[in-house]
Amino acid sequence: LVAVPPGAAAEQKGKDGGIQGQKFLRRDTGRVDSGSEFAGIGTLLQIVSLNAHPTLPGGQVVVMPTQRIRLLRTLSKPGQGVPLCSVWAEPVPNVEVPEQSDDIRALHHEIIATMKDLLKTPFMYKDQFEQVIKYYNLDDPLKLADLVAGMSTAPRDELQAVLVADVAVSRLRKVLMIMKKDLELARLQSQFKAQIEDKFAKEQRKYMLMQHLRHIKRELNLERDDKQTIIASFKEAVAQLEGVNEEATKAMEQELSRLASLEPQSSEFNVSRTYLEWLTALPWGKFTEDNADIDRAEGILNEDHYSLEDVKERILEHMAVSFLKGSVQGKIMCLVGPPGVGKTSIGKSVARALDRKFFRFSVGGLHDVAEIRGHRRTYVGAMPGKIIQCLKKVQTSNPLVLIDEVDKIGRGHQGDPASALLELLDPSQNSSFLDHYLDVPVDCSRILFVCTANVTDTIPGPLLDRMEVIRLSGYDLQEKVKIAEEYLVPNSMRE
Repeated sequence: LVAVPPGAAAEQKGKDGGIQGQKFLRRDTGRVDSGSEFAGIGTLLQIVSLNAHPTLPGGQVVVMPTQRIRLLRTLSKPGQGVPLCSVWAEPVPNVEVPEQSDDIRALHHEIIATMKDLLKTPFMYKDQFEQVIKYYNLDDPLKLADLVAGMSTAPRDELQAVLVADVAVSRLRKVLMIMKKDLELARLQSQFKAQIEDKFAKEQRKYMLMQHLRHIKRELNLERDDKQTIIASFKEAVAQLEGVNEEATKAMEQELSRLASLEPQSSEFNVSRTYLEWLTALPWGKFTEDNADIDRAEGILNEDHYSLEDVKERILEHMAVSFLKGSVQGKIMCLVGPPGVGKTSIGKSVARALDRKFFRFSVGGLHDVAEIRGHRRTYVGAMPGKIIQCLKKVQTSNPLVLIDEVDKIGRGHQGDPASALLELLDPSQNSSFLDHYLDVPVDCSRILFVCTANVTDTIPGPLLDRMEVIRLSGYDLQEKVKIAEEYLVPNSMRE
């Protein structure tokens, strides 16, 4: 109990019903402003000790309950200098315990058994309980019930119902229910505490074992620190690269120095790590040897496609000129024709005829220029463009790249993809193609680009000027029958 002086009435009250910063045993303790706040039945208290707080207003009072009383009327309200109510009350007779009552005896024994179980749990007032029962007579069931109810954490209305009860059996039943609730709550609290401690102990044990294992491996030179291992692996990968240009080498060295100064838990560490993974995964200076046998190339084209003699002848001429020049720079082939005439499959056949790796991506409906030129590394989830992804996948610097549906390329607020393609397909510019993500020049001049389209009307003019259009018409009935006999039926039989 805390006596609150009148001057503290204006202070804000906390959630527990008392002044903020003051700790009470229960939420229902605190200042009483009028006699109407009292219950009908209360307790007459005898003050054992009264101590004022040395620095704060108020103090501590220790009381002992002696008897139940009934409120008759209020004589005076709290006022200046008198922080207590003055009331008129009368004693309430003690509850009589029937002799030789089996219900009383059974409830009495059950309360004692529940109390013993409660003392085995981390009960809030366990220490006080143990001290009190050493000097308390447990033979009187009602005194035992009052003791148990007084140390319970039950709500005020349940405890008030125990105080008001005039029948011994009813009072003991209410006390037993309160004790059962406290016991179940204490058990749940103990269970949750055990689970949390067990989980924490397992995690702590695993962490300690992993630290010991890492220390042992480090002492035996079997493993280095994770960060140092990552940096060492990147340095080894960089040392094995050949044909890397000066800008890319400088970028790798700067990024390795930056990675060494970052903590592995930081987000910047993962950004630098991903950037280095892309740089070291590109096929710097790696090329596949082209097939220079025109007859073999013609045989492969004839194996894969029937008729289309003019198309095959133009493709072979393009290949022959490239062999003589020693470079594929020049006009970009653009296969134009209706759907289903074999534009994409011709691109695959050309790659097979040249012994080159094949990569295809479609630009139909493409509105974002970052799909070709990559995202800036400042963006979350940034990635290089399609060309850099192509080089990483095929692991060679001279694949055949088929750009499909070039007539359906879009244009949006993210930029003009056709302009990015213009730079990529320009022989005088693609030798130092600059991807926004890598931010270092990449040589794309050895890549053989082949485009496909259904019509040329929707292809942007500057882009169309970079291309040499090869038209593919449809097939007549005789050609369709021949294709079915020589290609489709044998393929179906093999499958």
